Amino acid sequence: MTSYRSDLAIYFGRFREFQREDWLVYVSWVGLMLGLFFSTGGFLLFGSTHGVRFPAEAWLVPVGAAIFALAISIDTIGHRTVYKEVLKGAEGLVHHVTIFCGIGSCVLLCAAYSHPATFWIPAMVLTVLSFVYSLVDEAFHWTRYAKKNSDRVEMWSHALILIGHGTMMVGWWRWFFLGYPGVAKTVSLLSGTPS
Repeated sequence: MTSYRSDLAIYFGRFREFQREDWLVYVSWVGLMLGLFFSTGGFLLFGSTHGVRFPAEAWLVPVGAAIFALAISIDTIGHRTVYKEVLKGAEGLVHHVTIFCGIGSCVLLCAAYSHPATFWIPAMVLTVLSFVYSLVDEAFHWTRYAKKNSDRVEMWSHALILIGHGTMMVGWWRWFFLGYPGVAKTVSLLSGTPS
């Protein structure tokens, strides 16, 4: 049994195996989640520095996004190297469905600010499906780990993915159900129109 430090060194050493396409996928995927962190965090920070009071749940959105971004910045190393061939099969399709549902739920939750009656139900459906497919993905990973075809670094990164995603989405939904307090005031400040 190797030390966890040794496992980390081996895992991060796989960056050396990256080809151009791997870097493009890596930067795009991690960048997308960092974009969500900076956009939601920046929105809250802007409002807060201008006297807007947000509920604590609102701050869980960028906190969860940051944890998620950190986790996928680790997990994607393995996906683009040692697990690359495996992900061309059923597990890769599960990833694509999960990502589609996850992004769709965020887009629809934003749309639900202006049109809650129209968008909250499809946003909830996609949120639930994103977690269902995340758990299907976990079954693939744990099966691979049990057969010694995966490592502890990947498994811990997946725990962080679930923590980040769960924190972000439960916080976001709570904020939505509270009526998105602070959003109207911040939008009016950003647009330069009085609320």
